[in-house]
Amino acid sequence: PLSPAAVVGAGLGGSATAYFLQQHFGPQVQLDVYEAAGVGGRLATVTVNKQQYESRGASIHALSLHMQDFVKILGLKHRREVAGKSAIFSGEHFVLEETDWYLLNLFRLWWHYGISFLRLQMWVEEVMEKFMRIYKYQAHGYAFSSLEELLRSLGGEAFVNMTQRSVAESLLEVGVTQRFVDDVIAAVLRSSYGQSVLVPAFAGAMSLAGAQGSTWAVEGGNKLVCSGLLKLTKANVISARVTGISLHSSEGRALYQVHYESTEGQGSAFYDLVVVTTPLQLSRSNFTFDNFDPPIADLPGAFQPSVTSVVHGYLNSSYFGFPDPKLFPFTSILTTDTPELFFHAMDNICPVNVSAAFRRKQPQEAAVWRVLSPRPLDKPQLKTLFRSYYSVQVAEWPTYPRYDAAKALPPVVLHESLFYLSGVEWVASSMEMTAVAAKNVALLAYNRWHQQLDKIDQKDLMHKVKTEL
Repeated sequence: PLSPAAVVGAGLGGSATAYFLQQHFGPQVQLDVYEAAGVGGRLATVTVNKQQYESRGASIHALSLHMQDFVKILGLKHRREVAGKSAIFSGEHFVLEETDWYLLNLFRLWWHYGISFLRLQMWVEEVMEKFMRIYKYQAHGYAFSSLEELLRSLGGEAFVNMTQRSVAESLLEVGVTQRFVDDVIAAVLRSSYGQSVLVPAFAGAMSLAGAQGSTWAVEGGNKLVCSGLLKLTKANVISARVTGISLHSSEGRALYQVHYESTEGQGSAFYDLVVVTTPLQLSRSNFTFDNFDPPIADLPGAFQPSVTSVVHGYLNSSYFGFPDPKLFPFTSILTTDTPELFFHAMDNICPVNVSAAFRRKQPQEAAVWRVLSPRPLDKPQLKTLFRSYYSVQVAEWPTYPRYDAAKALPPVVLHESLFYLSGVEWVASSMEMTAVAAKNVALLAYNRWHQQLDKIDQKDLMHKVKTEL
């Protein structure tokens, strides 16, 4: 039997991995979860005026079945929706504005962009429909030893190619116009990934699905999913930074020694199975793999620095062409790829606990805005967006992979029972994508441990799953 297992990182990836490992290996498996900063990882909140707000990872797509499941199992609730309108700003004027009236929005899109809008929807729906097969495969216990195999099983070579070519190229190919790509697609990708229409088509499709579908968030903050899953699995959370992993062999099976640093000093422990869920691309300088033959290669790739500023203040609506702030109708502003624009997106955010009595602040009142930008905002930039402000809280971190279409995807298997989760972000970066990868790693670990090779990297799964029913 598998005895102790270690998970490095207690963000969503780590908590979901711990939960799925326990689901498959059984409650007797002893789980240690190492976390240096705090449970929740990037799903963090900031406090403004005694209220908490999400600083990142804010919305979850309606079709996120694993996330839906976690919320149900943990007895959490969906946050109450507070309606708001969005618009796309070019630096000079709004290129697209949402209205209260859905049909008018459709008409405007149609009027401006003709059939592009329809072609985009069909393209996104086709990708999502194939992607949804993963849930069926996972329910039947199938796992994949690489991200390429996982993608291939869902959408063939076409899906693998979508990680190598840009979303702009793919959309232009299905007849979406350049203007629609520049105005609308660019704005969505800037607000979700802080990057241009050169991100890979697959990551782009996932982000566009979130932009047009209905989304939700967890009442009390999305990070409650992480702490909830760790509590549920009774995982032993060790607050320490893992500095490396070395290989020891014992009776034909690999044994891994995890080295860590905590406030008490340095320590180490032995495990049969280890899953690394923190991005190795960031930390290879201070994360070593010892005694592996062949050595574990460095993972290529870099992360996109991105800055979230949570500002409590009065919006400068004049900058957006509304001298009278009372008339400013938008709660969310996306931007086109214009060199002089210093921010990617900004939205008027609601607290993580939305009471029944809650109402959104009027545009002329002080509100809490979340501004996403590539670099920290300086005083003049803050003064451009806000007439005045009470507080600014800045979180700066490498949030998303810097999508460079040319690279191969990172590996899932680093060694016999040593797995890597975060590589999935190179396919697409979202909470659900991470949960899907966590379930895959747990199934893969289980199937390999029990030598169930007929459950790994199987071809023609659609057919197999149908005949199993």
